[in-house]
Amino acid sequence: MILGLLLGAAAFGGGFIPTKRFVRNRLRYVDAAQKPGAAVVAGVVGTAAGIAVAALPIITVPMGVLFGIGVGTGWAGGQHPTNPPDA
Repeated sequence: MILGLLLGAAAFGGGFIPTKRFVRNRLRYVDAAQKPGAAVVAGVVGTAAGIAVAALPIITVPMGVLFGIGVGTGWAGGQHPTNPPDA
């Protein structure tokens, strides 16, 4: 049970930290990446990729979902706060 919790936390952190860094450093001038819907799309794509990897023996579907949530929240956390999207 503890191993599953640690793997879930690693899946969340593995999605959150690199995505936040990528959006903040590489996509800071891309207007489409700064829109709120972009974080939702990234989270859905991350979840789909995580669930696809769930065919491996140690990776489970909840870990794939946690990875997708990490990607979505990392994307939202990396967006520039002073650059509001167009209305």
